[in-house]
Amino acid sequence: MNANFLTESQSDWLDVVNKFMDHEITVEYVRHCDSNREYPYEAYEKIAQQGWLGILIPEEEGGSGGDIFDYSLMAEGLGKFGFDFACSVLVPTFTAMNIIKYGTAEQKARYVKPFIDGQIRFSVSISEPDAGSDAANTKTRARRDANGDWVISGQKLWCSGAAADNTVIAMLVRTDPDDKHGGLSVLLIPNDTPGVVIRKLPTLSRHATGTTEIFLDEVRVPADALLGAEGEGWKVITEHLELERCAVAAAYVGNAQEAVNAANKYAHQRIQFGKPIYEFQVLKHMLAENQTRVDAARLLCYRAAALKAQGVAAARETSMAKLYGSEALKQCALDGMQILGGYANLPEADMERYLRESVQSTIGGGTSQIQRTIIAKSMRLSSAS
Repeated sequence: MNANFLTESQSDWLDVVNKFMDHEITVEYVRHCDSNREYPYEAYEKIAQQGWLGILIPEEEGGSGGDIFDYSLMAEGLGKFGFDFACSVLVPTFTAMNIIKYGTAEQKARYVKPFIDGQIRFSVSISEPDAGSDAANTKTRARRDANGDWVISGQKLWCSGAAADNTVIAMLVRTDPDDKHGGLSVLLIPNDTPGVVIRKLPTLSRHATGTTEIFLDEVRVPADALLGAEGEGWKVITEHLELERCAVAAAYVGNAQEAVNAANKYAHQRIQFGKPIYEFQVLKHMLAENQTRVDAARLLCYRAAALKAQGVAAARETSMAKLYGSEALKQCALDGMQILGGYANLPEADMERYLRESVQSTIGGGTSQIQRTIIAKSMRLSSAS
């Protein structure tokens, strides 16, 4: 398929990432991190050494100057053995682009090179107990003190990777209590800042990267922690979401393809009633349907990435890619469990991990219901608006 829809250089790039995952990272390592709830520090360092953390960062800023299509292909490869692993790289890389776009010269000098070199990470914190899909309902409050510094109090939730060493959190906070959207800002908060308490949650998925809740009680950060202008937080975060959805959709495709491949391989090897179970029509049709789902999800992802690479607004297309990719992954993993049977329940089969991650994929980064709402909004006729 790649030869038909990718250029030779794009196909080669995807092949490089896939082989890197096979030989340098390995499915055994990803499985180990999941089983032990360990952040993949060793793998993150290897990826930093490849220079891949800076794939989207312009060359003049020290990065590789790649486009969103290049980035999406990397995400597809990194997601091969599960989205949780890909998340450990994707969250920092798409969050870093907020600093490239909105950061001051001083912020870029402080953060960009150390990030590309793998010395620091980024995480993004949007959700709260009462602000999930309705992110504009953010209540975590940031006010200026007499010196102009920020004092922050509140609670954030579902923040992926925030507990990892040397992480800087791009946090959505409320700086004006009287303006729902215009009263939001983004602050850059190192996770070792005094007063920041981070707790890794025992969630069904994200065992390695970690999903956290964050408590802030009169936490102080300097005035220059503000990313972009005060009151510009809603713009920063909503623009960020299209890039995030392109990346996660591609990672879902990579993992869904691996789920289909694993189920297909098992179906050819498993002998029942004197023949491989692949020869039973009910199973071969299940596999055929799932490969079709993966190919369709891949094409939706590539379309969204191509539009974004051209600088075209693509909220509808990125939502379609995210929606279909996450739902396709869930179905492929669920059917994979059925095909592998009892063996699927063992960690070394990996399918149970793919299934756990797939359940979260339809929630994180905007639920499937939110994606459908965005798509439906784009379909509203002018006479009906």
